[in-house]
Amino acid sequence: MSDAIQTDLTVRPPSLPARISGSMMRIVSRLGQEPLGMAGFVILAILCVVAILAPLLAPYDPNIQVLSDALQPPSAAHWAGTDEFGRDILSRLIYGTRITVQTVLSISLIVGPIGLLIGVVAGFFGGRTDALLMRATDIVLSFPSLILALAFAAALGAGLTTAIIAISLTAWPPIARLARAEALVVRNADYVAAGRLSCA
Repeated sequence: MSDAIQTDLTVRPPSLPARISGSMMRIVSRLGQEPLGMAGFVILAILCVVAILAPLLAPYDPNIQVLSDALQPPSAAHWAGTDEFGRDILSRLIYGTRITVQTVLSISLIVGPIGLLIGVVAGFFGGRTDALLMRATDIVLSFPSLILALAFAAALGAGLTTAIIAISLTAWPPIARLARAEALVVRNADYVAAGRLSCA
């Protein structure tokens, strides 16, 4: 008899690129089902592309002043007109996208971890810890966020970094509340209770 042909039946996990592409496809399919989400994604993608390609897209240097061209209306030379110093408004808008994207990303990277940490700690430990952290959150929420951010900015001084810090100090409470609610759901789940009983 001839030797039996051996087949390799080992199931191998998908490679990292395959997992990443699969995750991206799921995200794109979900966005396709949500028109508002897709619209937001497209706008965000356009802003990021404009921010990256600002030197190539801007027709003029945004900081060059040409006083003879001050306050010009939109024309073929200046599509969005010029400001009081003769600077091209379109170029300033394009370069301003860089500052906007940088600010939003920085605030998101700061606010997310702060809100998650406070919310998860409050929801997991409960009791006095939960009461203390949530009362602090309520105090921050009781003030208008814009006025509170302006107060922080005035106390810390002028500058983009100061604005990022000031907004971050006032933007974490909603994330903390959401994280606390999710932590409470997980804390009271059956598998968590079973794990506690098995460790007791």
